[in-house]
Amino acid sequence: MEDILFVGLDTDKNWIDVAIAASPRGGEVRHYGRIRNDPAVLSGVIRKLLKGADELVVCYEAGPCGYGIYRQLNEIDCVSCHVIAPSLIPRRSGDRIKTNRRDSLSLAKLLRAEELTSIWVPDEAHEAVRDLVRARSSAVSDLGRCRQRIRSFLLRHGIIYSGKAWTGKHRIWLSRLTFTQRAHEYAFSEMLIALDHAQAQCDRLVQYLEEIWQNWSLAWLVEALQALRGFALINAITVASEIGDPRRFETPRQLMAFVGLVPSEHSTGEKRRTGALTKTGNGRVRKALIEAAWTYARPAKNVKHTASPQVKAIADKARHRLSKRYRTLTGRGKRAQVAVCALAREAVGFIWAIANAAAPKSC
Repeated sequence: MEDILFVGLDTDKNWIDVAIAASPRGGEVRHYGRIRNDPAVLSGVIRKLLKGADELVVCYEAGPCGYGIYRQLNEIDCVSCHVIAPSLIPRRSGDRIKTNRRDSLSLAKLLRAEELTSIWVPDEAHEAVRDLVRARSSAVSDLGRCRQRIRSFLLRHGIIYSGKAWTGKHRIWLSRLTFTQRAHEYAFSEMLIALDHAQAQCDRLVQYLEEIWQNWSLAWLVEALQALRGFALINAITVASEIGDPRRFETPRQLMAFVGLVPSEHSTGEKRRTGALTKTGNGRVRKALIEAAWTYARPAKNVKHTASPQVKAIADKARHRLSKRYRTLTGRGKRAQVAVCALAREAVGFIWAIANAAAPKSC
């Protein structure tokens, strides 16, 4: 029988607390020590621990420190590293003391007991695309805040635009506004500069995404997803970058649960009670899916796309089914927001089907 040592790491910006749990279950669990969060130091500790075991199984919580430790340790022979989902770590309700030392000990014990859930870790190229997508999302949020500041400023001065806002015509109208106080002129001028800067940043990031996606490993998925209504290029890249390859989920229901679009449940005995959406997992992809689902509130229409016949058939089925589903739900008195969330959940199933139909044979 192999001698396996389970190692729990509690990481922060500067330090790593290391705890070890010997196999089998019931073996010694102890705090090994605290080390600097430095690749060379960590590598030395891992190699030292390997001298007393045939294999090391290491874990740490997903967090702001990224996946550098994961990639570093998995390159060492006889070492397997896992990144753990923090929200799925079992915790005692009566435990009111939290320290890095205790967390590392808890990770080691739970890892040995197989009570931890690992997350999917993207490769470096995929992570780079995902970071670019998230940078664009942050830029769009910044642009929205700039617009809100301008709207609030003008409203305080009783200035209201009667046409459609944030068009070229609206921007010209904004540039021609004048105020009696010089301080107001300066303040409004800076708001317009910030608005133009935020808009230019969003445009650049969209251009970058348009340049790089075709050389990405999931370009086939981005291309196929655009056959679905509501999934233009940016939305398709967002979904692909946040989910990864949907085929890693065995069933569509698993993917629906991953994005938090399944109802919560609190059942006991013969009573079954369902509640609001769980909203667990990846909030960014859930937002993209719900935004896309709103397009099905309008009557079904053809989407021009050069997809394979199999993908087109799935997209056509989704277009008609989801549009009909929206009319049915709202006809029963469901609020539009509730109906759209239901549509987003069903759209996940079609995404899973398209991924399986469009995947290259080499994948």
